[in-house]
Amino acid sequence: MTKSPENNADKPERISEAEHAVMEALWDRGIASAAQVCEVVCEKRDWSLATVKTLLSRLVQKGAIETRPDGRRFLYSPLIARADYVGGESRRLVDRLFGGKAASLVAHLAETEALSEDDLSEIEALLKELKQ
Repeated sequence: MTKSPENNADKPERISEAEHAVMEALWDRGIASAAQVCEVVCEKRDWSLATVKTLLSRLVQKGAIETRPDGRRFLYSPLIARADYVGGESRRLVDRLFGGKAASLVAHLAETEALSEDDLSEIEALLKELKQ
């Protein structure tokens, strides 16, 4: 079932890893043509311009980006902010893997030695700041 564009502007369908690479290029540029997005992602991922156009089309359908004509080409721009996307994905991760408890995520990272001393210092400083 496809969601209507009006609903997608607030909460688009899930974005795949490949679509996320395209979103990163758009978040960095703000507005870009398919060719400009391809300049950023095609070589790194061994993609063609056609692949980028397909991903852009999917993102338009999902309500994550908008498009507008610009002469013979189209320009694309994000409809969702990077921070909003990251926040939503972070919440889904914590909900799905850690029962909705962010502390469980931090504990897991600490137990698996995925946190450096610098990471721990940054988390500690953030917690102090949040408590004030």
